[in-house]
Amino acid sequence: MNDILVEQKEEKDTGWVFSVDVDGRTHTVTVPKEYYKKLTEGKETPESLVNRSFEFLLAREPKKSILKEFELPVIQHYFPEYETETALV
Repeated sequence: MNDILVEQKEEKDTGWVFSVDVDGRTHTVTVPKEYYKKLTEGKETPESLVNRSFEFLLAREPKKSILKEFELPVIQHYFPEYETETALV
C-alpha cells in the first residue's frame, strides 16, 4: 500500500493547487472548482477528492507512471471510468 500525503499549496479563484507525495515521489495537481463541484457537490474536501483520485490511479498503474503535474480532469482522458467511480453525486 502506498502512502499518500496531500497538501494544499495554493487556492485561486478558479481552483486549488496541491502537492501530493506518494512514497517520496511528488506530484502537483490542480483541481478546478467547477470540476470539484461536478464530482462532489461539496460533500467532501478538495483534499479528500485528490486523495481518492490518487487511490484510483494507484489501483490501475504504478506510481512512476502517474504524471508529475496535471489537472484532475486529465484522469478522465486516460481512464474513462474515473468520473463514474469517483463522483459522489
